[in-house]
Amino acid sequence: MPQLQAKSLEMRTPQATKTAVLVIGGAEDKVHGREILRTFFGRSGANKAYITIIPSASREPAIIGGRYIRIFEEMGAEKVEILDIREREQCESPQVRASLEACSGVFLTGGDQLRLCGVLSDTPVMDIIRQRVRGGQLTLAGTSAGAAVMGHHMIAGGGSGETPNRSLVDMATGLGLIPEVIVDQHFHNRNRMGRLISAIAAHPDRLGIGIDEDTCAVFERDGWLQVLGKGSVTIVDPTELTHTNEPHVGATEPLTVHNLRLHILSYGDRFHLYQRTVLPAVHRISS
Repeated sequence: MPQLQAKSLEMRTPQATKTAVLVIGGAEDKVHGREILRTFFGRSGANKAYITIIPSASREPAIIGGRYIRIFEEMGAEKVEILDIREREQCESPQVRASLEACSGVFLTGGDQLRLCGVLSDTPVMDIIRQRVRGGQLTLAGTSAGAAVMGHHMIAGGGSGETPNRSLVDMATGLGLIPEVIVDQHFHNRNRMGRLISAIAAHPDRLGIGIDEDTCAVFERDGWLQVLGKGSVTIVDPTELTHTNEPHVGATEPLTVHNLRLHILSYGDRFHLYQRTVLPAVHRISS
């Protein structure tokens, strides 16, 4: 009987697809095990990987891009390059477009998410990335600011550690790669629960995803996300929300938000983006 139960649970376990979108909470391990970066490298083709790094969010794109080049070259990638895109006009470049059409992985670095969106949104670069991600031809990763831009609605800034209120969060339009979610990064490390709840109160048709440092939510093409890394991924699910005073109170007044669902996921846990179901990491019954 335990064997049958174990087999049933194993059959329910989602299988990893070839490509994925890796949403990283920032400060991922770049020195020791590098598990998150190794997962991106593997999903991008491992020793056959052609990885393109886009450091447009950073004030020092050459420095931060160079660090990732060294990491992925040490891992054994076939080709690694920086697309140092600082102006929107560069997104029209035939060389840039050719690189994005040919590569197997794109990595968006940290920095300022408003700068990243200002350079990339509504450009041929984003058209190519979006089309290839949706077609399962490209693995995409974004860390810190590169994670914040994943949703249609984006947290551009704000405070931390306060009771949820409208002034706690500044919203902007993201790159819409996973439009159903609103992502906040460095999550528990910077005490950002209040601002993510504030964002969800304003956009209750979205799903809140708070990702800790050195932690990654791996979004598979079948709708499952799985947690990697040392911290946790917090899911703020307003599907069953019954009331919020968000439209009716002043900017600094406390928000009322009734009937939110909250999930704290750690290593190996899975959550289905559309079914809103959770699958724990311990899915096999020990003999």
